[in-house]
Amino acid sequence: MEHPVGISRLRVHRRPGLRHEGVLVAGGRALRVALGRSGISADKREGDGRTPAGRWRILGLLYRPDAGPRPLTRLPCRPIARTDGWCDASGHRRYNRPVTLPFAASHERLWREDHLYDLVLVLDHNTRPRIMGRGSAVFVHLARPGLRPTEGCVALPRGELRRLVARLRPGAEIVIAP
Repeated sequence: MEHPVGISRLRVHRRPGLRHEGVLVAGGRALRVALGRSGISADKREGDGRTPAGRWRILGLLYRPDAGPRPLTRLPCRPIARTDGWCDASGHRRYNRPVTLPFAASHERLWREDHLYDLVLVLDHNTRPRIMGRGSAVFVHLARPGLRPTEGCVALPRGELRRLVARLRPGAEIVIAP
């Protein structure tokens, strides 16, 4: 049962017959989501296109300040700057950590031209312990048109993600079933 003042747990599972589409259940609602192009797996590897199965805490929300009003949320929240990135270079000491651009090693740019990261829920996937090569920059973010597959994240349409972040409680978690 959900706590009356917000959502504390999100559950994600694959849609039957569709490797890269899923269903996110939260607060009594079921929402269609995009998953990694290679489906869900408990054996996540860097660059494999799989969404990692497991239980992950939602650490906070990042948002692009020029893409609409500040999101309503009780989560820790901060705006994305043009110089924000996320290291995805397996073996680098900043692997799976935020970085400031320019950054010489391989990285994700958070200020994206395709606007997928206008709203980003940061998960604690592969953070403690952080294991090189086991996946980086696994987020919940905005979906491409038609819920096209992600590189391993969970993605929702803009309106659904905005409504969801407004209802999430601090300390909420996402459970992704294999």
